[in-house]
Order: sequence, then C-alpha cells, then structure tokens
Amino acid sequence: GALAKSQPIRMSEKKDITDATFCESVEAGHSSHDDQSQIAQKLQISKPSVRMDSQAKYASIARGAGDIYLRLPTSATYQEKIWDHAAGDLIVREAGGQVTDSLGRRLDFSKGRTLAENKGVVAAPQALHARVLEVVKEVLGKKGNL
Repeated sequence: GALAKSQPIRMSEKKDITDATFCESVEAGHSSHDDQSQIAQKLQISKPSVRMDSQAKYASIARGAGDIYLRLPTSATYQEKIWDHAAGDLIVREAGGQVTDSLGRRLDFSKGRTLAENKGVVAAPQALHARVLEVVKEVLGKKGNL
C-alpha cells in the first residue's frame, strides 16, 4: 500500500461530490483549465481548484488532501509522458482511488515513452470517479476532444 511516515494513506471518503476539491496543473499548457472549470460547474463544485506542479497532485489526492485530479488534453495530438504519471497512478490506486483516461481506460504504460493509447487523466476516489468521468466525457465530447 501507499505509506506516509510508515502509516497507510487513503483517498478521501467523500460521498458528496459538491464538497470535493480539484487539483490541477499550474500551467494551462499542461491541462485545459477552461474545461476543468466547466466540469466543476456541472458537478456543482464551488471550491477553487488547488494548482500545483509535478506529481504532487497525485500525492495530494492519495492522502485525502484533495479529491480529484484531471489532466485534460489541450490538443488532439498530445501524448502524456509515462514518467509524469506512472508513480502517481500507482500511489492513487494503492490508496484506494481510481485512475483512468478521459474515456475510462486504465493508463497503459506498455507503449513506450508516452501514454499513446490514452487521452488525458482522471483520478478520483472510487465513490466519485464514475460521476467525474461521466461529466468529463460530456464536456470534452461536446468540444470534439475525445
């Protein structure tokens, strides 16, 4: 399992998605802040997103300090690098969360240097993931980004 100071860490156990907190990339070039804002609005999440760099977002949600991490595609051709997501994917899953791409597929680290078979990242507690993914598909689908 995932540990901090020799103690197991766990994802947030929130059941009310409107009380959730998003973690997102600082740079808009890494993820679409506009799309994430629309997703938060549709989920009726009013808390401001916490913006941070690196894989700290994965660690934050894995220990329950945040709830949802989205990395939404900024272009149709961009492929995420495996080194940006492999450790975070493992930590979140070990802490009881779920990590998929924006189509609901597990991240596939077997295709070389990039997540060539995946589009974006959706990480959330098990109880919230399906609803977040549903809204991600709705927002990105309307824009033709899926």
